[in-house]
Amino acid sequence: MKVVVVGGVAGGASTAARLRRLDENAEIIIFERGEYISFANCGLPYYIGEVIKKQDNLVVQSPEDMKKRFNIDVRVLNEVKNIDTEKKQVDIYDIKNNKYYKEGYDKLILSPGAFPIKPPVKGFDAPNIFTLRDIPDTLAIKNFVDEHNPKSAVVVGAGFIGMELVENLHRRGIAITIVELAEQVLAPLDSEMASLIHQHLKEKRVEFYLNDEVKEVEQREQFSMVKLGSGRELKTDMVLIGIGVRPEVTLAKGAGLEIGERGGIKVDRTLKTSHPDIYAVGDAIEVVDYINGNSTLVPIAGPANKQGRIAANNICGIAEEYEGTQGTSILKVFNMAVAATGNNEKLLKRFNIPYEKSFTHSSSHAGYYPEALPLSVKLIFSPDNGKILGAQVVGYDGVDKRIDVIATAMRAGMTVYDLEKLELAYAPPYSSAKDPVNMAGYVASNILKGDNVIIHWHDINKLDREKIFLIDVRTPEEYSLGSIEGAINIPVDDLRNRINEIPKDKNVIIFCKQGLRGYIAYKILKQKGVKNIKNLSGGYLTYFPTIQKQSNIGIHNYEKIDKKDFIKPNEPSAS
Repeated sequence: MKVVVVGGVAGGASTAARLRRLDENAEIIIFERGEYISFANCGLPYYIGEVIKKQDNLVVQSPEDMKKRFNIDVRVLNEVKNIDTEKKQVDIYDIKNNKYYKEGYDKLILSPGAFPIKPPVKGFDAPNIFTLRDIPDTLAIKNFVDEHNPKSAVVVGAGFIGMELVENLHRRGIAITIVELAEQVLAPLDSEMASLIHQHLKEKRVEFYLNDEVKEVEQREQFSMVKLGSGRELKTDMVLIGIGVRPEVTLAKGAGLEIGERGGIKVDRTLKTSHPDIYAVGDAIEVVDYINGNSTLVPIAGPANKQGRIAANNICGIAEEYEGTQGTSILKVFNMAVAATGNNEKLLKRFNIPYEKSFTHSSSHAGYYPEALPLSVKLIFSPDNGKILGAQVVGYDGVDKRIDVIATAMRAGMTVYDLEKLELAYAPPYSSAKDPVNMAGYVASNILKGDNVIIHWHDINKLDREKIFLIDVRTPEEYSLGSIEGAINIPVDDLRNRINEIPKDKNVIIFCKQGLRGYIAYKILKQKGVKNIKNLSGGYLTYFPTIQKQSNIGIHNYEKIDKKDFIKPNEPSAS
């Protein structure tokens, strides 16, 4: 059997390695148009920021190593230009030797990946404007920073790549400005979780414009002028485009393969395309969303590796299906970690899927053990049976652990009721006896059981203040530092003695810092006969960040930026 793999990195390289483990006699050829067959895609921004010191550390597997260990014929700088499905052969352009040739196959695997979106904006072709996809892109950005010592940069787009570039350019002492078309950074998050990241970016003196876009970049003698849709103009030394990626489907279209509704290569659950001898994996394909069952694009490395293994199994006669992608992901944003799995509210609304949500704010480990840090969890679940539909976690420590537990629970078909029962590792330096995952389960379960009737942050300001009685059950000290407008302070410990202050003809809204004291107050008042009570889900910690101004406009003055004392490189452990 002769198998041709088009494209390396996560999908292609993992397919080829698995094929060799299953069939020692197969002829396997990988064609890669770039210089590198397998590199640490997700590590590229960290080389720019000099967290990863050596360029060689970005290379996961060289062609020589692949040949030596797996007996795979790896041909870098060889670009597949066309697929002839009838003759079962590909046309290749040898870039180094400037010649064309053909290669036949029995089975073909497409792993062309995705390419950065670069909108047709005037000025986006200048030499100080960059996208980031591969090692040559990385070297171009790093060399520019090393040689030109820029004092400012504009990052267009606040997705994963954009945000990683923000942090790593900031580490190099560069003043950063983000321009994002959406109303928030990081689209996988819902707005209240993104608001936590907005506040952190402000602490790091990152300037960012939301609901705005780049219309033109005009080159001047000493700087570039980035002109925004809002009419604002930003002076900068370099521009990085991190808007997102699109699946690379040129070859697939040319071969007449079916393209899906989202623009990716359409595959079945065995990862076979519309042609019986051609499979496709990685960022170029459409996958089934594990939660809502619709087609989607999820360009991340974990699924691509799994798809490569499954495609190889099926080619070798081992029947296996890819069950879908739930989009579990995590990102470092300066000192914070941001993670998500499953669907967010925006997706569930798009597909008219009913849901409820809960917010919990716990500590990363036992509060009495030093350096316990805040950890915020948003859980999204079915109002009918408690099935977990999605989760988002933002914090400083232990975020990866919690999102992985919830992602695993989702794969196992567990519900919020099951999260209550999970027996998770506990010692004071690592967690609490009731882990934040358990707490999220308790709160969600109480909502579904009706033990805690809630109101969400976005509904507070819609209420008729004449018809409600708003009670802040925190301490007087906490209340004095800020509260919801119109709230009366009755600490939870004083509630029983001051119950006569609560009017019987109004709806009662209770809130505390994070929801727990509000829940206790809710139970007290309910059993004392007070009716029409609701507890603010996630408390003041959820409400307050969301009502702040989310953007951070006009904090950098290009003429006054001094790299010596204005923007400092950020050490990973710095607070």
